[in-house]
Amino acid sequence: MLKVLLVDDEPFILQGLKKLINWEDEGWQVYTTTNGQEALDFLKEETVDLIIADIKMPVMSGLELLKAIHKEKLSDAYFVILSGYAEFSYAQEALRYDCTDYILKPVESDQLKEILVKVADLNTERNTKRQNDARKEKAYLDRTLMKLLSGKFDRNNLEYLADKMNVEEDMSYVEIQLDVETLSEDFSDEEKKGQLGKLYSAAFDFLKDDAQFCIMDVSDSEKIYDVGFIYSEAMARRIQLTREEYLSKFLDYLITNTNLPITMLVGKSVSGIKNISKSYGTTNVLRSLQGFREMKNIYYYENEYKISGTGVLICKKQLDNLIAGIERGEKVEIRKTVDEFYEEMQKTGVTESTMNLNINYLLFQLIHLASELDSEVNQEEILRMISENTSEEGKSRGGKTHLRRMAYAYGEYLSQLRKNVSKGVLGDIEEEVKKNYASNLTLKDLSEKYFVNSAYLGQLFRKKYGCSFKDYLNNHRIEEAAKLLRKSDMKIYEVAEAVGYKDVDYFVNKFIDAKGCTPTKYKKNI
Repeated sequence: MLKVLLVDDEPFILQGLKKLINWEDEGWQVYTTTNGQEALDFLKEETVDLIIADIKMPVMSGLELLKAIHKEKLSDAYFVILSGYAEFSYAQEALRYDCTDYILKPVESDQLKEILVKVADLNTERNTKRQNDARKEKAYLDRTLMKLLSGKFDRNNLEYLADKMNVEEDMSYVEIQLDVETLSEDFSDEEKKGQLGKLYSAAFDFLKDDAQFCIMDVSDSEKIYDVGFIYSEAMARRIQLTREEYLSKFLDYLITNTNLPITMLVGKSVSGIKNISKSYGTTNVLRSLQGFREMKNIYYYENEYKISGTGVLICKKQLDNLIAGIERGEKVEIRKTVDEFYEEMQKTGVTESTMNLNINYLLFQLIHLASELDSEVNQEEILRMISENTSEEGKSRGGKTHLRRMAYAYGEYLSQLRKNVSKGVLGDIEEEVKKNYASNLTLKDLSEKYFVNSAYLGQLFRKKYGCSFKDYLNNHRIEEAAKLLRKSDMKIYEVAEAVGYKDVDYFVNKFIDAKGCTPTKYKKNI
């Protein structure tokens, strides 16, 4: 409800105004004060949408109240003056101070209602303008932050941000990643985006004023659904927490309030917003390293990429031999070189920082090999998925068994790239969908059938069709269902079953999404 403050020193006039109309039915909640000073004190504690004040009162008049509100910028409420004919000149002066309107005494109910309708309409227009302005401002801020993340910014960008934050503060880029692989297989791209929106809203609720530094969908990868966030040390300092305590509290809030699978990647701490692109780059490194780390909810770059002060040895000879074996797809050589690599690591003394640096060297070399064969797909994401898919429960990620299995799979992937499997396999899968759409088809099963890496196949599919395999299959099923509704007398549950849906309600919802109406209505319209 809108709020109105009635201000008059005569009690019977206040009571008369309160009883003149049914304020609640008109959508208003009423407050009263007996002079301008009382009203001023009230406005310091409460906000209202409209003030109706008598122009002549003791202590502080209505006109003085209006001037004080403007001077102190105390309220943006619409202001209406109550005056008699004798005070008309005062009312004219009030209009010069942005008074919305004035009402001559005695007040009539129709006249008062007209004022309320006018103010409600003005309030709606103002709120709409504010919302539009806020959206434009947020969009401009997001674009500016994206320029900083890419390192392509200018002095104007820094000056713009200087009004909103301490640009010299220590900062980190934080990626809050929705783990879409653990969501139900039935989730379409649109539904995943809906879940990302839910995550973004929860982040806004927690961050409050700092939410302006939160950006949805920063990554350019089609497989990553993320919220980006510029963390500065002042945020934790305000509530007397460390960075780790603050971000842990933030993560707990997101998980509790969304019930979504989330991973947080915290980039390297840098000095000032002008260096934030360096922190952003380290979160991309973290994303690649995930597949070689034990699974957890939050990763800090400094912890995952430690290098001791005395330096770290890279077993370059053994790793180069392993890379050559992977490139040729020779499993015997891969097994041999993995063993040699771990033997060398044992000799030099395995530490976390030593292993991390050697694994990093291996990953970047493999990404480089794949990018030379196909630069259009996200090779970092495919490497991460291959690594995660070859990890085994109960076995350490990055251990000898995991590294060997990953190397075998990556060798097969490189072989597929060299053969350019996209030329024929997508056509085969199209035919497979046409013939067997009612079966439980999955990208994983098809990748095994056609001997193609599932991560690579998923990216090829998106590149050609602009959607995930799951959405492509759903769309085909709905089109087939529409044909059956047009050409047969089958019942809705029979149609659902015929095109591969076991759950009728799920089928109906998917049909509505695609066709804009229920299957029953679609059939009736035909």
